[in-house]
Amino acid sequence: MYPSTGVAAESGDTENALLKTASGISGLDEITSGGLPKGRPTLVAGKAGSGKTLFAMQFLVNGAVRYNEPGVFVSFEEREEDLVKNVHSLGFDLPQLIAEKKIALEYIRVERSEIEETGEFDLDGLFIRLAYAIDSIGAKRVALDTIETLFASLTNEGILRAELRRLLFWLKEKGVTAVVTGESGSGDSLTRHGLEEYVSDAVIFLDHRIRNEISTRRLRIVKYRGSSHGTNEYPFLITEREGFVIMPVTTLGLTHEALDERIPTGIPRLDTMLGGEGYYRGSSVLVSGTPGTGKTSLAAVFARAACQRGERCLYFTFEESPGQIVRNMRSIGIDLAPLIDAGLLTIHASRPMTYGLETHLATMIKAVQDLAPDVVVVDPISSLIAVGEEIDTKSMLTRLIDHLKSRHVTGLFTDLTPGAEGSSDQTTIGISSLMDTWILLKNVDSSGERNRVLHILKSRGMAHSNQVREFVITDEGIDLVDVYLGPAGVLTGSARHVQEAKERAEASERAESLRKRRIELERRQKAVEAQIAALEAELEAETDEFDRYRRQLELDDETRAGYRREMATRRRAD
Repeated sequence: MYPSTGVAAESGDTENALLKTASGISGLDEITSGGLPKGRPTLVAGKAGSGKTLFAMQFLVNGAVRYNEPGVFVSFEEREEDLVKNVHSLGFDLPQLIAEKKIALEYIRVERSEIEETGEFDLDGLFIRLAYAIDSIGAKRVALDTIETLFASLTNEGILRAELRRLLFWLKEKGVTAVVTGESGSGDSLTRHGLEEYVSDAVIFLDHRIRNEISTRRLRIVKYRGSSHGTNEYPFLITEREGFVIMPVTTLGLTHEALDERIPTGIPRLDTMLGGEGYYRGSSVLVSGTPGTGKTSLAAVFARAACQRGERCLYFTFEESPGQIVRNMRSIGIDLAPLIDAGLLTIHASRPMTYGLETHLATMIKAVQDLAPDVVVVDPISSLIAVGEEIDTKSMLTRLIDHLKSRHVTGLFTDLTPGAEGSSDQTTIGISSLMDTWILLKNVDSSGERNRVLHILKSRGMAHSNQVREFVITDEGIDLVDVYLGPAGVLTGSARHVQEAKERAEASERAESLRKRRIELERRQKAVEAQIAALEAELEAETDEFDRYRRQLELDDETRAGYRREMATRRRAD
């Protein structure tokens, strides 16, 4: 939050720098580098219903509540009790602030039918009432709403212009920061009576345009004397909790940090295809495909994986209600209900035609800021084409992606590509160049059936697979299986099953033949071993017989030798 009084950052000369008063309006102080010019009037112009009164009231309430700067609200159209009721739904407790002398309401009725102009008039009466109100509470802020009511009620426009110039000069002398609201005029004029000629310090234009029956609110800083400021049109919301909220998303650029951390996709084999670790955290992921290819299922798996890691996921859906998504994903084994109950998964559902593109962008960014998710799913971005032109949709998505990257939020976007008549390698909005990872899902027709395949067209900063995988959705979730690459090309589904069964049968036959050959070999080996054993036994027997014969011959020789020795002894021969 900006301090109540800031100094224009670009000045550097603190003595002569333009002082600013923080508005406290979300986003406005950012694009004005501090707020509205302090002690000067700011014109807030716009058509009826554009939010001028709320802008002025919120400027005063924020000053009273946040910055201890009391304020006076002067209304020329609505009575005090009506103002109190109108802003009560936004959380503004005006009676309490009035009781605490932080806010003063002044209703000045200017009814032309009840005014009889008898001569020259002046606004001294307004000065008196306003001065009393300012002094009674020590007001630092003043809002005049809508001052052009004076022009509609008083006919002498020349005198009224002079008095109005005197009023604004008087407010400057009082040192209060004023917001003056005015009805926008026709042509190039911001207001019906040229109020911008008098309020030359700062002019803010609120636009509430209706295009193709779709409402879009935008704010533009037309002029800010003495200060730089954002010059784009900024979408804004009027919410029940915060009132006026501006989304300065057009100030984003290519300055976000690129993280090295990787996060799983929820499908292990897809992680393997993405270098083994999944997506880069803070990157943008596109999942495109024709109808029925499983884009939402892949997104749901990614959301579930994030929640199972304890991270928060914000899921924007433009075609299905949260109940539909939970039911449909449960049928394929992805139960998101416990994750929603645990507060980890938030599904934000809206029809594309509910708002314009800028309001969609502002709503999504507001939700991201409120919930601070780790991952965001947008399903599908192609639905946004129904709201605006392709170039506007691409611009809107570019700013959303930049915003997510600046917060290190990983974004997964699904895109419904045309059917057979279109190329599946193209996106409906031409945003593929904005995506870090692009996964393409396709249906392949073969053998009288359709099957899903997945491949990665690109994934920046990592070596990824270039293989095609069959993408299978079962009752137990999603899995990737290898496709069959044969002479006839890629086989999927039943054709793959038939081919795989045929290959399994052939493999089984080969295994049986090998088994039989092995048994025959073993039988022959045993027969040979038996023959060898018999021959060895025969050889051993012959060896034994030989040994016995040899020993007998040796014994006979010894016997004959003994006999000759005995005969010699008897003959007394030597």
